[in-house]
Amino acid sequence: MAITVVIADDQDMVRTGFRMILESQPDIEVLADVTDGEAALAAVARHDPDVLLLDIRMPRLDGLEVTRRLAARAGVRPRVVIVTTFDLDEYVHAALHGGASGFLLKNASPAMLVEAVRAAAVGDALVSPAITVRLLRELAPGAAGTPGRSTRAPSEPLTQREQDVVRALARGRTNNEIAAELFVSLSTVKSHLANVQTKLDARNRVEIAAWAWETGLATRAS
Repeated sequence: MAITVVIADDQDMVRTGFRMILESQPDIEVLADVTDGEAALAAVARHDPDVLLLDIRMPRLDGLEVTRRLAARAGVRPRVVIVTTFDLDEYVHAALHGGASGFLLKNASPAMLVEAVRAAAVGDALVSPAITVRLLRELAPGAAGTPGRSTRAPSEPLTQREQDVVRALARGRTNNEIAAELFVSLSTVKSHLANVQTKLDARNRVEIAAWAWETGLATRAS
């Protein structure tokens, strides 16, 4: 079954380019492309897509508010992938905490765009390598210019192996890379992440990574 996508961006060329890239893939179907946040919410209600590619700055309703409203809904669809022009932008931090499942810069390669959509569709997340660790590092305790943040406490302590997995995740590793790095199976990595997500009441792996940076786990020696 094809992965269904809605694209929301106020730039015609961006929407057209994204649609051409995604529709060239046999497993992806673009159901609609719209120009603002209110139209994005309407398209989601109409089409129920698997993934919403969402710009941050748009007319009428910005991408941050769209992300927050969708995150507040029951269920998991659609997964939101933020696509932004801004590297290390305060809006991206807000989107991270608002429930976005991934981040891309608009100059990302076509292959990365496709990979981000596929990752989001299965509940994974992809962040542009250009901003992955740099972005999340801004959340670390004592980071220059970073205000103090209150962080949630897990419902029960993370095991040592769960901490290892989360630390690797926070450093931008994919599930396959984590499995290779820790000499465990891919299914074991997914099981650990599912347990951590439950303990943290996190919406996605990006929130887990943010928590790891905020608490200092990401930089703590194993």
